[in-house]
Amino acid sequence: MSSITSEAIPQLQQRLNTAQPLKLARKTGLTLLKVGLYAGGLFAIWYLVYLLMVEVFQVWISALFPAPVDVLVSLVDHAADGSLWRAASASLARLFIGFGIALPAGILIGMGLAWGRWFRSLVGPIVLGFQALPSVCWIPLAILWFGLNERAIIFVVVMGSIFSVTIATYDSTKLIPPLLLKAASNMGVKGLAVFSRVVLPASLPAIISGARQGWSFAWRSLLGGELLTAGIGLGNLLNQGRDLTDMALVMAVMLVIIALGLLFDQLVITRFEAYIRQRYGLVSRSL
Repeated sequence: MSSITSEAIPQLQQRLNTAQPLKLARKTGLTLLKVGLYAGGLFAIWYLVYLLMVEVFQVWISALFPAPVDVLVSLVDHAADGSLWRAASASLARLFIGFGIALPAGILIGMGLAWGRWFRSLVGPIVLGFQALPSVCWIPLAILWFGLNERAIIFVVVMGSIFSVTIATYDSTKLIPPLLLKAASNMGVKGLAVFSRVVLPASLPAIISGARQGWSFAWRSLLGGELLTAGIGLGNLLNQGRDLTDMALVMAVMLVIIALGLLFDQLVITRFEAYIRQRYGLVSRSL
């Protein structure tokens, strides 16, 4: 019996090691199939609308509402000549720099609003007022202060996203149960340690949700800055498509922007949010 058991254990371990990659591959394949079916369904609806509105009823012309094939051809052509890659890399570099500044700065300001009443009474109305200000309003100031260069666009991205992160961070501190703070106080946790060991960990899930919102605001600010300033970027390609009445190029760039936004959200923000929820016991590990 002992010999059978000793031989069965390595075999069982080998089966488990083999099953894990197969399970991951099956899950990945199923996800890709769902994405393919979803995208195929959207393109089918798009093509049906094209046939009805352009070919049958002739409400629009193909130059203003291109077929999906025309958009894909434009996408492939601009990817082949390198213009799409250069524009996307330039826009992403500005986006990551601007959002990389806005995210920690917004968290710090939000924690400052929760920390002291005098800071909240002084800075709080400014944050709320600037949050209501459209990001495009910062473009004239950015051009006058920095000129038509990278710093102007990055400044617009920062100002367009920092306040949403700030408000989300401050609001997240209101959701912390008072009993948790009292327990920390009874255990001798005081001063800044309350924020580093209690408030910040308890606020992280809501802060990540605010980061997702700030990421979308950063995209809007970036495109607004690139549309109104010169330089290489996805906004410049949108301007090019508008000037040439090339709606296929405009829609192709829109698809790239949507794809990049979804990829970052799923690969970075969603995974980090799941890790935080699992790390602090906010969701069952089996999920």
